[in-house]
Amino acid sequence: MRKLLGIFLAVILLVTCAGCGGDNKPAEQPKQEAAQEMSDKVGALMPIGLDEEGYKTWTKSIAEVEGQPAEYKVPHTVVFFNDLNSMLAALKAKQIDRFAASKRVADYIAARNDDVQIIDYNLKPILGYSMAVEEKNAATIEEINKAINAMKEDGTLDKLIEDNITNLKGDPAPVEIAKIDGADTIKVAVTGDMPGMDCILADGTPAGFNVAFLSELSKRINKNFELVSISSDARGAALSSGQVDALFWVIGTYDQDGKALPYPLDSMKGVAISVPYMMDSRVGLSLKK
Repeated sequence: MRKLLGIFLAVILLVTCAGCGGDNKPAEQPKQEAAQEMSDKVGALMPIGLDEEGYKTWTKSIAEVEGQPAEYKVPHTVVFFNDLNSMLAALKAKQIDRFAASKRVADYIAARNDDVQIIDYNLKPILGYSMAVEEKNAATIEEINKAINAMKEDGTLDKLIEDNITNLKGDPAPVEIAKIDGADTIKVAVTGDMPGMDCILADGTPAGFNVAFLSELSKRINKNFELVSISSDARGAALSSGQVDALFWVIGTYDQDGKALPYPLDSMKGVAISVPYMMDSRVGLSLKK
């Protein structure tokens, strides 16, 4: 199961940090030659189970399936990072030329870094964020699904996104998750690698949407949540070893109508994934010129 889970997490991490298109080149160049000339260094969160060539093949296949813009290019070199802060630092040091992120994450980064700009708006596919547990705990996901759907229907989820992401000014605020006496506790991995959706403050305290969302979810499923800070690349091992019981975010891909797109490994067993609690588009980030 550990191997399957590791490969699964590789796929969901790659969606977030896949290579994205850059500046257009003269139209008279053959498409393949233009792509080769435009290639550069793209940053990506460390995948599990895929090497650089596998990464590039996967991103290219997604681009073809989803009708990526003609200027899309497969990166000449992929540089892997264990966390978002290291990848952003490498961008600023010009060790990489670009990386991709969800629109909400990119907005958060660009608003707090004057030298960073958003490029390539609305790259496909659409991203959907979900929670995940080991398949043996699928009953927990069913409870979470019911709560997420109820939060969508009554407007609570939209309000949490608006207050903690869309209209967020400054740093996210710490939120306390109230303890429910006698309730079971679910240990949830948070990473800080999806600001302002999954945030960890400088002092190591989880804050913002992730905590606010889980606080509301705790009340609705009558379970306690204990947040455990885990680096993105260690989440698979943490889940399969029992260090944590759930992952706060995994990423699925969806078409423009919200239909789930197949992964190369979509028949994989070993994990249960919730319905998405948030949908987002995908954009690129680079330094301002």
